[in-house]
Amino acid sequence: MSRGKLRPVFKRLWLLAPVATLGVGCSSTWGCDPDENWSQQNLPLPATLRDGSVPTKDTSCEALCDALGARTPCSRVTEEGADGSVVESVNCEAQFLCEGRRPEGLCSDGAVASETPALGALFARMAHLEAASVPAFERLAQELAEHGAPERLVRAATRSAKDEVRHAEAMESLARRHGAPMPELKVAPFQARSLEALAIENAVEGCVRETYGALLAGWQARSAEDARVRESLGTIAPDELRHAELSWAIHAWALERLSPEARERVDAARREAWRELEQDAASSHLPDEVARNAGLPSADVARRLVRELASELMPEALA
Repeated sequence: MSRGKLRPVFKRLWLLAPVATLGVGCSSTWGCDPDENWSQQNLPLPATLRDGSVPTKDTSCEALCDALGARTPCSRVTEEGADGSVVESVNCEAQFLCEGRRPEGLCSDGAVASETPALGALFARMAHLEAASVPAFERLAQELAEHGAPERLVRAATRSAKDEVRHAEAMESLARRHGAPMPELKVAPFQARSLEALAIENAVEGCVRETYGALLAGWQARSAEDARVRESLGTIAPDELRHAELSWAIHAWALERLSPEARERVDAARREAWRELEQDAASSHLPDEVARNAGLPSADVARRLVRELASELMPEALA
């Protein structure tokens, strides 16, 4: 993937974003239902939990949302059905974030206390993901050097780690502004790994997730109602685009040095990452006010963005 191809794709998709300064409407290209309430995602209780057990009245909503593949914060809801029966469901505020490069061994999830304001909790998770990218890039720079990569790639990875420090600080500032603390970051010690393992992680975290995250940052910089968010993401988006380009440059370099069998395993991991990203996007919901202030697209639009991006970068992935 060359710089000449990735940037035009981003610019085309960014133009689909509704511009905050023109009003908080729907994208004129894709459209949306202005009456649709994204703050509610009442889901029926799952038949079983992750461990195979059956939910009871004492099962926490976190465990229920986890079984449904959703995110917290959440709440259990009891309503009266049309026939007078009691119907219980779980309300999960699913959050789909794709900022930064997740390192292998990431043990923390960026969650904050359930009583934290929703917008603050969102920025706290974003700050956590940006902070997690710092050790990810530091490790990447070290491994690239050990595997004999060109110095330009090593330098770019080192610079990316420094970028992510600033990104984490910017997101932490937004989180604290909206009543959320910076979540604790926990990453297990790194172990030495092969070039193939590095290439697989780079394909998943860089060529797929970080590439989409860069697109999302630019989208937020155009769409966020909150001026501070637009300002912060406007600064972050160009950095994230460079990080995405670095991921593709590393991808090309690594594939030249791997066997045909290893290259196929890398591509298989990348295809699966696109499918998982689409599923994550399709299940993402946020309270309407939170989504507007953060500039995040609806679940339907996010899924379309993933498919559009994948169709340009790996058409066979979502066929």
